[in-house]
Amino acid sequence: MLGAIDRSRFEVIPVGITRDGAYVLESDDPNRFGLDPDQLPEVVDNGTRVRWPESASSRELIVTDAAGERSLGDVDIVFPILHGRFGEDGTIQGMLELVGLPYVGNGVLASAIGMDKHFTKSVLEGAGIAVAPWVTVTRAVLDADRELWGRRARALGLPVFVKPARAGSSVGVTKVSDWSELDAALDVAFAEDRTALIEAAVVGREIECAVLEGRTSEAVRVSVAGEVVVTGREFYDFEAKYLDAPGVELICPAELGDGELFELQRIARRAFEAIGAEGLARVDVFLTGEGFVVNEVNTMPGFTPISMFPTCWLNSGLSYPELITELIEVGHARGIR
Repeated sequence: MLGAIDRSRFEVIPVGITRDGAYVLESDDPNRFGLDPDQLPEVVDNGTRVRWPESASSRELIVTDAAGERSLGDVDIVFPILHGRFGEDGTIQGMLELVGLPYVGNGVLASAIGMDKHFTKSVLEGAGIAVAPWVTVTRAVLDADRELWGRRARALGLPVFVKPARAGSSVGVTKVSDWSELDAALDVAFAEDRTALIEAAVVGREIECAVLEGRTSEAVRVSVAGEVVVTGREFYDFEAKYLDAPGVELICPAELGDGELFELQRIARRAFEAIGAEGLARVDVFLTGEGFVVNEVNTMPGFTPISMFPTCWLNSGLSYPELITELIEVGHARGIR
């Protein structure tokens, strides 16, 4: 994204977050965070500290480094390109609202709903949108009555996917093809979150489309569809999504009939509205013999050059730099929430 943003219009202040939660002033080098399969990029503690405004009466960012304290200027809008917990779950969005900074993307509620797979499914199901059958369980509840939860899981049939309720990028997800694998899969999921989902596998084509909030007088826009074709992996996992690992092909635009595309876009728009989304989302579905089943509503989708969100918009006539500009302008027009 750093390499694609229109520098003739926007001045960028790159802020990184270390593993310990320190806000640091990062390098503005677009190659700094290139995705290398042999060494994933990491925000390291470089000794700087970025301080957010102390109240909503200011939009000034301050940085402290070896040379002392200096101003980074006033911030017009924050673009939180963050995945997973404490990034796209409403927490950073809440912090930005507390200090009165406008930001790109979804607000606190939609971010929290979209991040939690159980509540996403519950909201979508309540809106009349088809989702895969599932069981939600915590470690404590599971340990209290393993026989009961084992029966509930087995009622879903095999295979199932075991997922952390709140994690992104397929982290902690395991495909279970034999019930003897269930306990180990739950351990993997519980390592990421205290709540896990056991979800019935859905047989169908994996289709994704991108959604953008309209301007004040415009309707929500939905892109053409892309398809994820998995041939050499169990599922579309982290390595395939971000490291371009083999065994997965991304096809955009997906081969769909006009009626199928119209229905998919209608469902994507309905899902976007159901969770109260703003700004952007990627809606992932399965196309089965009975129709579309929504798998996920991702409120801060991947923004790498190989990610489906920018690819879908590129094939809908919106370039990567134009997409970034559109998101910034929509967020700026909305202003402080």
